[in-house]
Amino acid sequence: MSTVFELLAEQPVLFLFLLIGFGMAFGHVKIKGVGLGAAAVLFLAIVLAAWAQAYGIELRVTPQLGTLGLTLFTFAIGINSGASFFHNLKTAIGPILTMVALYAVAAGVGLFAGKAMGMDIPLIAGTFAGALTNTPALAAAGDASGALDRATVGYSIAYLFGVIGMLIAAMAALSYGKNDTDLPSPLANRTIRVERDDHPFVGDIYEKLGAKVTFSRLRRGETGPITRPSMSDTLDPGDLVTVVGPRELVARAATELGHASSHSLMQDRSYLDFRRMTISNPKIAGRTVGSLGMAKEFSATISRVRRGDVDMVAEPGLVLQQGDRVRVVAPASKMASITKFFGDSARGLSDLNPIALGLGMALGIAIGELPILTPSGDYFSIGSAAGTLVVGLVFGRIGRIGPVVTALPFTACQVLSEFGLLVFLAQAGANAGGQIANAFTSGDWIKIGILGFIITTIMAIGLYCTMRWVFSMGGTQLSGLLGGSQTQPAVLAFANGRTNSDPRVSLGYALVYPVAMVGKIIVATVLGGLS
Repeated sequence: MSTVFELLAEQPVLFLFLLIGFGMAFGHVKIKGVGLGAAAVLFLAIVLAAWAQAYGIELRVTPQLGTLGLTLFTFAIGINSGASFFHNLKTAIGPILTMVALYAVAAGVGLFAGKAMGMDIPLIAGTFAGALTNTPALAAAGDASGALDRATVGYSIAYLFGVIGMLIAAMAALSYGKNDTDLPSPLANRTIRVERDDHPFVGDIYEKLGAKVTFSRLRRGETGPITRPSMSDTLDPGDLVTVVGPRELVARAATELGHASSHSLMQDRSYLDFRRMTISNPKIAGRTVGSLGMAKEFSATISRVRRGDVDMVAEPGLVLQQGDRVRVVAPASKMASITKFFGDSARGLSDLNPIALGLGMALGIAIGELPILTPSGDYFSIGSAAGTLVVGLVFGRIGRIGPVVTALPFTACQVLSEFGLLVFLAQAGANAGGQIANAFTSGDWIKIGILGFIITTIMAIGLYCTMRWVFSMGGTQLSGLLGGSQTQPAVLAFANGRTNSDPRVSLGYALVYPVAMVGKIIVATVLGGLS
């Protein structure tokens, strides 16, 4: 094996891609629905580096590659999470602040307990990141402490119970979630026959339903033409109108206006047609649905927006991204012009937008390296991981600055984030390989295991109790929130498998994930900076 290890030591790029390939092959192996996923790359790198160390050979992935991978990951996560991050800050402030407070409590208790056991700060900070299974937090702790290899040892040993402990909490949440009554309505469309004789305006019904539905088609009488309704149109007795939105609101619309009709205006495409189109025109990206002026320009309506695997109602304030697929209802004669307007090319799914990528990454790394003065007179920096995450969040939220699109397509971000994470895990694991043996021979692994257990348990029990009994959150949504707070896809996959991908699981996960990512990075940075 020494010959193989010598070759890999001379070829760090070859070593990197072998780690990614074989690591993910192991990561895809699941036991009772749970697999290591990307973390398998980290553990394979640790094993190979430690094995090579026994031959006196040092296997490494260069730090520059690790930094590149990590910053790509955090920037892409920020882009995709920007809109929901700032929205969640407003709509779920109680649960989010509770979660962040628990991070601070867990870090404080961890610092006290770790010091009591004689652990150094990098090891404590790495254990904190591992107990909460957050790789960017590991990087932040390593940057702040100046000892990434030491932090990675703590991360690697604490990681396993970090996953298992939160899986146990998710199982407990799902056990009481069987009686939940908060199942959100999936999107639906329904043609409604109007029976009211007070001639309400479309806009009035729209506002009464919370501006969460779309009126896409209207027919006066039995044989009249199908038109696109405007907010100023009245709904008269005998009219047929198509409403798109959450199933519960569509049912309410039917009750408000009359009854659900057996006729479907969608089946008659002689007047109005509908089509899904991919946004590949960069001039559209970063603009809101309402700003496109579809009614004025094309006599058209956008009824839905599909981003990734999620359908959303096309609310006027929704910011569009390249790669989104919009469902457009319009006169058949306008479809060619509308297709040209949106682009409707597969390029919209994968365009990297190199201007936003390059400038955003550069700005984030620069911000991450800025010295920040502490009350004690010392300086610290938040690190490139936190810097690129913050810039990504802002870029994802604003979508556009004048003619410059700041967001990247959802699919491109997914690819960048996954690739970046794999590169960083390979680098961090290889650097920690030699330290792992020392941890086991010196007995540090026992201390790390105890500290990791304490931190994970504080988060699991704290979130379970506060979300269930303080905020009265349903168990199904709580199981997703636990995965989101842990930024742990394995917990999400477990909860989805147990609930047949109930949408409440993803709702809970997305509710806190962006803030959890930022919060853990900040706490790990402060913790690591105490050294």
